[in-house]
Amino acid sequence: MPLLVIRHAESVENADKYNGFYQDPRPYSGAAAHAISRTIVGLTPRGFRQAQWLAEVLPQLASSDLHVYTLTYRRAIDTAAIALPTLPDGWPRQTALLDEQHYGDATYMTKRELYDSYPALAEDRRVLKRAAEFAAIAQAELQGARTVVAFTHQTAAVALRSLLELRTLPEILAEERKGKMPNATILHYELHDDRFTRTGTITPPI
Repeated sequence: MPLLVIRHAESVENADKYNGFYQDPRPYSGAAAHAISRTIVGLTPRGFRQAQWLAEVLPQLASSDLHVYTLTYRRAIDTAAIALPTLPDGWPRQTALLDEQHYGDATYMTKRELYDSYPALAEDRRVLKRAAEFAAIAQAELQGARTVVAFTHQTAAVALRSLLELRTLPEILAEERKGKMPNATILHYELHDDRFTRTGTITPPI
C-alpha cells in the first residue's frame, strides 16, 4: 500500500509572504504571526484549484481504506477537506508531527532581523524527530494494507524525504534550493521489506 506525502495547496502566505508576514520591518510579533499563520491563513484561488485537482487524482492512487493525516494549520486542513471530501467520521486526523518548524519569537523574522537577533542560531532538528515519529506510524498502518496520506508543510516534507529515502538532510536541501517542491505535489512511496521506496512524483498542472 502507498504512503502519499502531499504539500498543502498554495496559501495566501505562499503567494504574498513578502507583502505580509515577511515585511521589513515585521508587522507582527513572532507569537502573533505564528497564531495568524496557523489559524487564519487559508488557500488562494489557485490553491483551491490545486486542491480540486488533488480530488481528481487521489482516487487513482489510493485504496478505499484511507488513513489521512494533516498538520494543525488551516491551509493543510482546508486542502484535505477539498481533496478528500467523503472521508468517514474521525478523518482526517490532525497531528503536530507534521507541523512546520516553530522558532518562537523568531517566527517570520526577516533574514536581517534573524541574523541580528540570533547570530548563532543552530539548525532546528526537531522537525526531523517529529517526522521520524510519523514515519513509524505510517509504516505500522501500511502493514495493515491501508493507504496513508499525509498533508504536510514544505519543511516537514523535506524531513520525511530525508528519512524515507535514506538520504542526508543537506542533500535534500540542496535539491530544494534548485527548485522547491511545488504546492500540492504528491510524493508516492511504497513499503517493501520494511523499507520505503519513492515510486513517483506528481505535480499539479495549475
